Amino acid sequence: MDNKSFSVTMSLPNSPAEVYDAVTNPRAWWSEGIEGSAAQVGDEFDYSYKDIHSCRVKITEAVPGEKVTWKVLDNYFNFVSDQNEWIGDEITFEIAPEVAGARLTFTHHGLVEEYECYEVCSGPSGWGQYIPISLRALIVDGAGLPNPAGTARSAWDASKSA
Repeated sequence: MDNKSFSVTMSLPNSPAEVYDAVTNPRAWWSEGIEGSAAQVGDEFDYSYKDIHSCRVKITEAVPGEKVTWKVLDNYFNFVSDQNEWIGDEITFEIAPEVAGARLTFTHHGLVEEYECYEVCSGPSGWGQYIPISLRALIVDGAGLPNPAGTARSAWDASKSA
């Protein structure tokens, strides 16, 4: 896989099963307004944040306690000129047991510095917030810091109009 892609690794005091359960519940750490399911292979969900970002994601791999893979089917950003960014990207959550818990490695394969969205997507208002802060809080403390439900668009297609 592309080692230039955005990645975050963290050690957690929880079991691999607990980490897996949190990862497969993105409403609890990414956005309360997610529509659809993210629990099993074949599931699809829609994420949106105001009129800034919307994407449709499909679960392509789900191995309890070990790995979850998402594929971005469609994406929209209101702040980039190339609307193909993220489309086709894979996002993996790899979970491995450690002596005192589990190690989680999140990688957004294809999110590279050349992307116009890179700084926003990897920074403190993007994955740099959702993974090491919100997802970690959900796993360790039992409550994540997702976007509130009211920040989601009412319909996926509405965010794609330009």
